[in-house]
Amino acid sequence: MKTRDQVSAPRVFGCDLGEHLSNSGQDVPQVLRCCSEFIEAHGVVDGIYRLSGVSSNIQRLRLP
Repeated sequence: MKTRDQVSAPRVFGCDLGEHLSNSGQDVPQVLRCCSEFIEAHGVVDGIYRLSGVSSNIQRLRLP
């Protein structure tokens, strides 16, 4: 139960993502920003941000 002196913090979980980003003034959720900054600073990033290729193009390149 909340006391009268407690201020209600904006909800993070269980709310609409677009609404949360609008209310927070951010364009990327903070948890994603923190994770990507950590990975880029401390981890191996080879292949993490790649896009999957079109299956037919991949098969055509594999066959001689």
